[in-house]
Amino acid sequence: MTPGIIERYAAWLPVTPATPLVSLGEGSTPLVTSRRIGPSLGLSRLFFKYEGLNPSGSFKDRGMALAVAKAIESGAHALICASTGNTSASASAYAASRGLKALVVLPSGGVATGKLAQALAYGALIVPVRGNFDRALEVVRALAQTPGYAVVNSINPFRIEGQKTAALEVFEQLGVAPDRVFLPVGNAGNITAYWRGFSELHEKRGASLPRMHGAQATGAAPIVKGHPVKRPRTVASAIRIGNPASWKTALAARDQSHGSIEAVTDEEILSAQRLLAREEGLLAEPASGAGVALLIRMAQTGQLRPDERIVCVLTGQGLKDPHALMRGLRLPPAVEPTEDAVRAAIG
Repeated sequence: MTPGIIERYAAWLPVTPATPLVSLGEGSTPLVTSRRIGPSLGLSRLFFKYEGLNPSGSFKDRGMALAVAKAIESGAHALICASTGNTSASASAYAASRGLKALVVLPSGGVATGKLAQALAYGALIVPVRGNFDRALEVVRALAQTPGYAVVNSINPFRIEGQKTAALEVFEQLGVAPDRVFLPVGNAGNITAYWRGFSELHEKRGASLPRMHGAQATGAAPIVKGHPVKRPRTVASAIRIGNPASWKTALAARDQSHGSIEAVTDEEILSAQRLLAREEGLLAEPASGAGVALLIRMAQTGQLRPDERIVCVLTGQGLKDPHALMRGLRLPPAVEPTEDAVRAAIG
């Protein structure tokens, strides 16, 4: 198995000799050179960090590996989380691999089918609650003091520590830090983690610092609006969050990097998701399209230089949300199984 993030980046992580090497082979995801989208926008050095190739299909596995390792080290026997989907899938997978219980509190009806199927398949105990993710997280916070429970949402500092390894990996793959990083912002742990990773590279290796650009959905944009959103709405369920737990650190990443956090529409998100698939062969969940949509807007309005090194983070695999993927698409009607009929259908 490919070494996981704890083994590869132990020198950068808060681990001890007692920390188990928990891994499902997370990390080591490709940095894909854009062959079509970048050139069409006049960008010669655009790359996609494809985190959908992590074991459970999303970037969450990086932080989960370390969070679970530290939970085991502390004597926990159960993992608990609130989730819009990816965290539940990741926590359930790592719990199963180590014989731990996984308890998942979900917003009823607010989780993509593929992600819910994953958590069920891994054997998690799932409790849907009425309301959104923020209410689910309130419940999890209240349960956090239960003996033997380890909360593995991004409020767990080890999650952020594990997720920062993606920034270290981007640096290794490019040989330098990028000039800009685009990524979706939901609970805001990922933009926090990337900025932490690049900041540590700056301190220890003298690497340059990229500008961080976060994208929220218009109907779930509390950071952009400057206040919590009571009923967040967006097709991108992974960022359907009205009161991000890492709000302050996301603002710090934005401000310290001289970057931005902006809102994009659901139409822009779905358009970018389909563009990724059809132009680059990369199938990503809707949330991943948010960062790409913001990149496209900034490129089209002349805010990006042609020679900048730009990394777009694709946070999750596209099959996690098949319903969103199929929006506006339909299969053609069946034809007779003959050469003539197929030729006619091809047109």
